[in-house]
Parts: sequence; C-alpha cells; structure tokens
Amino acid sequence: MRSSHSHQANGSGSNGMDGMWQAVDDLRSRFEKRSGTRAGRGEVRSAVLALLAEKPMHGYQIIREIEDRSSGSWKPSAGSVYPTLQLLADEGFISAEESNGRKIYTLTEAGREDVADADGSVPWEPTGNASGPGFAALPKAGIELAQAASQVGRSGTSKQVQEAVTVLEEARRRLYSILAQD
Repeated sequence: MRSSHSHQANGSGSNGMDGMWQAVDDLRSRFEKRSGTRAGRGEVRSAVLALLAEKPMHGYQIIREIEDRSSGSWKPSAGSVYPTLQLLADEGFISAEESNGRKIYTLTEAGREDVADADGSVPWEPTGNASGPGFAALPKAGIELAQAASQVGRSGTSKQVQEAVTVLEEARRRLYSILAQD
C-alpha cells in the first residue's frame, strides 16, 4: 500500500488513482494465483519421460530441469512429480536405483519405446495449444506489466502516470487486435 505521503507527493490524492492502483494490484494477485504449476498429469508424465530420455535423474533434478527449460513459467511440485515417477515405475516405463541416498530414475526399454512413439513435442515449450504450460508466459508477462504499472502509479509524477496510461491503453488495443487476426 502507498503511504499518505506518497499520495500527496505525486499529486494523485483521492482522485480515483487509489482505486485504479488497487485494481492493478488485485489483477496482479489473480495472475499470481493462476501462474505456476497448472500442467495436467499427462504433461508432467511427458516431461518426465522426455527428460529421462536424455539422462537418468533424481526427482528434484527433474523439477529443476522443467523449471529451467520453461524459463521459470512452470515448476511442477514434488506432489505431482513423485507420484508420476511411481506410476511410471509401476507401468514399467522407468526403473529406480538408490545412489547416495537418492533414487535415480532411468528409462526402461518400454519407456524408450514410449518416448520414441511420442510426437516429439515437449510440454515446457510453447505450442499451438493454448492450454499448455508454454502459455504460462502470458500471465507472467501480465504480472510483470501490472507490477511496472503499479510502481509508476505509486511513485511516478502526474505526467509519468499519464504516459503510463497511454502505453497501457495502446497495449490493450494491440492485444485485442491480435485476437482479431486470422
């Protein structure tokens, strides 16, 4: 929240700016709740198989790799990765071996065949499917935009705030024009 001092410093006072910036903060919090792990079980499964096709890994390595390869837009929880690993082991697609107190997972022959039969896409990369984790980049960009707009609203001059409003209005128009394209 802004202090009353900053309200007066940028001249916004109680002319509706507080409500606008509260709305931006609310939007940001909604995006933050939506972002993160939103992938379905099938996507976790295909990600695990794709990574293990490259090399044996332990569970935490798999989580880190997915996060790294998705540029931070998808970080599956241990609660989704470890049950998936157990299911894949039960199905005979992977095997686990203890090493230095950790289970290292490796593809079995059946797992290699399953990966070879897959379409080759990996769930951490953007695809044409709007529900895939690659599209988590959109809410992340929205959060970052809301944070920047909120910062201008909190500490910018009246002129800077007006410039930011103009930029945001243009961005909104351009986003809708994207949807209007074939």
